Amino acid sequence: MAVGSIGSSVGVPNVPRSVHALGSFPDADYADRFTLSTDVDASPERWARAMFGDVPDAAEMLIWRGLLGLRLSPGRSPATVAGWRIGGRGDDWIRMEAASWFLSANLLVQTADGRVSLTTFLRYDRWPGHAVWPPLAVVHRLLVPRVLREAAARLTTGSWHVRAANPADPGLHD
Repeated sequence: MAVGSIGSSVGVPNVPRSVHALGSFPDADYADRFTLSTDVDASPERWARAMFGDVPDAAEMLIWRGLLGLRLSPGRSPATVAGWRIGGRGDDWIRMEAASWFLSANLLVQTADGRVSLTTFLRYDRWPGHAVWPPLAVVHRLLVPRVLREAAARLTTGSWHVRAANPADPGLHD
């Protein structure tokens, strides 16, 4: 497996408009995009499940439900990734969506030309979003490169299903 460098773009104006167009809200208050060069060939959904699994782990639950208050779907389902609802997809992208009472979020996974990208969009729906996310964004930006590299390793070694609730269930994977 060849895993290359990771590039990033932080800030709404620094994420390409074509990427914004795949989000579920045009008025994002926060956006970042991390792109990993890799020779791992997998669909966007497989990448998303290698990154996050079929159900959230304890750390994801703490951050997503505990700190951000995101309403995630319980259990595993072909319609969700780690509790995030699959809100849209195309040949080279998949968008996961979740919301709390104070913010809405999208995670967008794209694959193309030897690269995989994870883009995060947030919209602050109420004032706590402006206070809660900025300190968490610092941690988020430190974690995302590791998430991409570990997903590449899982896909390469065939251990990506370790994050899956039931890897034998073909309905959850492409």
